[in-house]
Amino acid sequence: MVKVMETSATAEPPGIREYTATEIAAALDRQRRAFLHDNPPSSALRRNRIDRLSALVFENAAMFSETLSADFGTRPHQTTAFLDVVGPLVDALHIRRNIGRWMKPRTVMGVGRPFGLRTTVHARPLGVVGILAPWNAPINLAVMPAIAAFAAGNRVLIKAPEATPRTSVLFAGLVEKYFSPDELVVITGGPATAAAFCASDFDHLFFTGSTHVAKHIQRSAADHLVPLTFELGGKNPVVVGRDADVATAASRIARARLINGGQVCLCPDYVFVPADRCEEFVASAVRQFGESFPTIAGNPDYCSIIDDKNYRRVIDLIEDARTNGATVVESNPSAESLPSSAERKIAPTILTGVTSEMRISTEEVFGPVLSVLPYENLDEVIAYINAGPSPLAAYWMGKDSDDFRRFCAHARSGGVTRNDALLHCAIEGAPFGGLGDSGMGTYHGKDGFDTFTHYCTVCESRLPGTLAAIVVPPIPRAATVVIAWVVRKQAIRLRKRVNRYRETDRLGRPRH
Repeated sequence: MVKVMETSATAEPPGIREYTATEIAAALDRQRRAFLHDNPPSSALRRNRIDRLSALVFENAAMFSETLSADFGTRPHQTTAFLDVVGPLVDALHIRRNIGRWMKPRTVMGVGRPFGLRTTVHARPLGVVGILAPWNAPINLAVMPAIAAFAAGNRVLIKAPEATPRTSVLFAGLVEKYFSPDELVVITGGPATAAAFCASDFDHLFFTGSTHVAKHIQRSAADHLVPLTFELGGKNPVVVGRDADVATAASRIARARLINGGQVCLCPDYVFVPADRCEEFVASAVRQFGESFPTIAGNPDYCSIIDDKNYRRVIDLIEDARTNGATVVESNPSAESLPSSAERKIAPTILTGVTSEMRISTEEVFGPVLSVLPYENLDEVIAYINAGPSPLAAYWMGKDSDDFRRFCAHARSGGVTRNDALLHCAIEGAPFGGLGDSGMGTYHGKDGFDTFTHYCTVCESRLPGTLAAIVVPPIPRAATVVIAWVVRKQAIRLRKRVNRYRETDRLGRPRH
């Protein structure tokens, strides 16, 4: 058993153990052998595993808060409490309550039932699930998919992120206290370890992170035909409707942009505002920035950018926009010397006059920067969003109007929240996931259980004959007659349907 690391915000980052491909394979093999040897876990054992994982997080919340703040440079304790400690709770409680019901076999009332066929569908665990956790919410986004995997009856290996070394070492040590290695193991290490992890023969691989990295993971997983779930990101748009209160909308969007320093895959990235109200929106957003953070340097409530590489990337996006003609509006009420490379802090920034030539128009920001775009009509907004990769989230500020419903129906995104941000990923029992470049597959609630479950159909025949007798000689004449009759009747029925469709337009109205 590894001694749990004692850390402080000033401690040097620990040396992370680099797992080799051989060690990862051994850990996976140990879990798979245990999985195959034991019976599928009972609902009581599944709940117990979920409870132990939840207890690990809540009982050590203070240590996680301290280590995450040290890893980031500055990360507010309230952010850690909200994102990484309390964040998984609603989903965990919902899953825990419903495991027994979801596990029960389901009877299929098929056409063969009156003739002696009995068909049931059984929810069976896949085996060993691999989870790659990201650095921006490393506990939440390791724990939530692990809870779903445990609920479905699986064993779990987690690859902890190297960008948060203190937290990864702490998490790995705590897991050894709460779980046996044939249930849950946390793998630590850098890019070589991550590559070996992705190339392993898992029964399912779950990744949260960037689209660029996801493409490499998909190639690695292809060698073993490992099924994948990707929760990615993208440039999440907000539309301020013409009926919205602009000051309220700006306040909510500004605060949402600064969650975790803007380093959340669901943060709003750019905002469409009616052209005649852009100045009002910018002024209101800057006012909210100032109210939230009258000081930035040395402020423990203002989150740092995770590392120098990402800090420099966000600065470069701003400077590229400035060089190419964008207007840069910073919120710096105390006139501090910002940006600060020592603290990796960038003042909340609004960009206007953004054009397609600027990098920020296509790259996900992942920082405290918001682009504001004017619009005249909703069609141009929808066309703009759909012309790019599908975002993980889209937001609407305004009333439940015809425009809002048209936006929901036509603008592609992983999910939509009206008059707030991030909410649709936190609703009990609702699926969460992206599409296209923003993700593949869903989880949370029953969808998480389904993602890590194989539904096995079991069909039992009490017929006097066999299905093969219909196609393998000697074939009864009655079978030949029945099949010919079915083909003829269906051809006539389908032809009528096709002709009826041709007589109507795409809305089902008769053509004139």
